[in-house]
Amino acid sequence: MYVPFISSPSSKRNLYRRKGGGGGGKGGGGSSGGKSGGSTGSSGGSGSSAGRTSSVPLRGSVPGGRSTATAYGNGGGRAITIPAGQPFAGRSAGGATRNDIYGSRTYGSGYPGIASRGVGGLGFPFFFWPVVWGGGLGYGAAYLHDREYGDSNNSSRPGGPMYEATLPSASQNTTLHILADNSTVVSLLSSVQSNCSSYLTSSISQPVPYNDSDPSSPRPEQAVQYYRASSIVLTLDGYNDTAALSGGNDTQSQQDLPIPGWVNGTFLDCVNQTIGLAAPLISAGEPRWAGANQQVVGVVGMWWVLWTLAHVIF
Repeated sequence: MYVPFISSPSSKRNLYRRKGGGGGGKGGGGSSGGKSGGSTGSSGGSGSSAGRTSSVPLRGSVPGGRSTATAYGNGGGRAITIPAGQPFAGRSAGGATRNDIYGSRTYGSGYPGIASRGVGGLGFPFFFWPVVWGGGLGYGAAYLHDREYGDSNNSSRPGGPMYEATLPSASQNTTLHILADNSTVVSLLSSVQSNCSSYLTSSISQPVPYNDSDPSSPRPEQAVQYYRASSIVLTLDGYNDTAALSGGNDTQSQQDLPIPGWVNGTFLDCVNQTIGLAAPLISAGEPRWAGANQQVVGVVGMWWVLWTLAHVIF
């Protein structure tokens, strides 16, 4: 899988593992040598150890009635059309896989087969809605402020309202933020703590609701990578990519500014790779059919037991 910043499309890189091995806990409670992280008002989504799939409960309204995603899962399946009566009825949802996870530093990137700047009118290849940036006229270009997805605290968002997790490095004064829906942030914090703890400070704060009126909250000009059809963004404190604040909705924009040289590159690489490999995904073929098949198997199994007993007794 192609990993921005550090690899060519054909190269493979292993996850950074924390010293001594081990995995993350539930509710964002991975270990990082000190406090475990969690989420105030979180959905209780579980993290996982490096590379191990785990179920992540989802809040909000997910097309097709999906109730869980899978950390380290592959996604995929046949895309569906969102039925009438659900948000964004008529648009497509699902079908994208782990190989499609990476976008770029452009808001609206990461939609498979679509080159977009902005998120207006698009489908949901990973089921999740794109992140939304606060502010409005007078702050940044219009493409950053599409209101069709509501505010960041919209409880209908798949995975719940937007949350952020702050990741301070143990050296070189590098601070990253993960911004996404609540369920995703809780799960990813656990995965990052499991895989990158040797680069983190000993105490990680709990995820908090994203507050776009707080000047210390992540901003679009701080984005260093979008993922999963712009539904996850990684930001860097001190990075000021003014190209993100200018231009229109077309893909022709100013060239992004390079990542500053003072950044702890190994820490950034570790978090970037972990998000790419561990971000919870939903398979378009998971719900209902799996349950129906299990019911069929159960009925057949019960019939066989009863048939066998009848022949033994009579």
